[in-house]
Amino acid sequence: MSIRPFRNIDRRKTKEINVGKVKVGGNNPISVQSMTNTLTTDIKATIKQINEIQSEGADIVRVSCPDEASSKALKEIIKHVDIPIVADIHFHYKRAIEAATNGASCLRINPGNIGNIDRIKEVVKAARDNNCSIRVGVNAGSLEKDILEKYKEPCPEALVESALRNIKILEDEDFNNLKISVKSSDVFLSIEAYRQLSKATDYPLHLGITEAGGFIPGSIKSSIGLGTLLLDGIGDTIRISLSDNPVEEVKIGNEILKSLNLRERGVKIISCPSCARQGFEVIETVRILEQKLSHIKTPITLSVIGCVVNGPGEAAMTDIGITGGKKGNNMLYLSGVQSEKVLTSDMIEKIVDEVEKKASELKNN
Repeated sequence: MSIRPFRNIDRRKTKEINVGKVKVGGNNPISVQSMTNTLTTDIKATIKQINEIQSEGADIVRVSCPDEASSKALKEIIKHVDIPIVADIHFHYKRAIEAATNGASCLRINPGNIGNIDRIKEVVKAARDNNCSIRVGVNAGSLEKDILEKYKEPCPEALVESALRNIKILEDEDFNNLKISVKSSDVFLSIEAYRQLSKATDYPLHLGITEAGGFIPGSIKSSIGLGTLLLDGIGDTIRISLSDNPVEEVKIGNEILKSLNLRERGVKIISCPSCARQGFEVIETVRILEQKLSHIKTPITLSVIGCVVNGPGEAAMTDIGITGGKKGNNMLYLSGVQSEKVLTSDMIEKIVDEVEKKASELKNN
């Protein structure tokens, strides 16, 4: 028993590319990305953070390669992680070549920033020889000078023109294993740029609101921007850009996809905001359950409702439910059916046990 989606999103069909073992575009699930903020040359710290990001549910991780030491460090880093690595390259073409040679699954570049055509050809050859895809990363804060002069300021048309120009540079070299992003810190600019770009090309799109800010404002801006585009069926992979721990980016990214029924991973908790009717401390209970159930990767729905007003109805649509009752006697629901009364003192332990049992059943079926 689980909630049936009210509607399904009709996703825009794009080309399929490979980012290491992860397929992006086509009919593949929308992937979640994040980026390390450690010094790449600090190999141990970078490996540790990559593994933490992956454990939270990321599919792809980006690593900055601003210098030769960083791009060379990738070779050792990649030996100790099991997730595709995107090398973040901005200007120096040799960094891109080194990253591809040292095992990166994708290069994040802007071909127009790399230099003359001979340098671009070298980068494309390194990518092709090493089965490495490329992300054309256009950013409102670093548009080409002539495009900025033409449009006077960053605007959707400017971002799209930059993207199409850079796509053509790669296509002229017969390279098509690529995805594209047109990011801005402005939600409306980003939405319109992606909408225009989605009509102009069928390459997979990497969504993001760049430099979105701290945890709360950044999460809200990203949810509005990415949520709007995803509802339009636009987007094949996403990254939430927060001034925070990269693990938090993955949490928000996964929650956005889960809320739109675009990803099924882990426990989806439906809970009330609490009020004077609550039979137990809902807010604290949910906080504890989120922590204790974070290891569950199997898709399971859990309702935690403090009283009988909406509790039974929500429980009827979830795999497991708990509804607050009088004098600490709360009702447990399994697959939408009343199961037993549970004392508040035993409630968290009981819910965790039932969720783990349900996850085991689903995994073995």
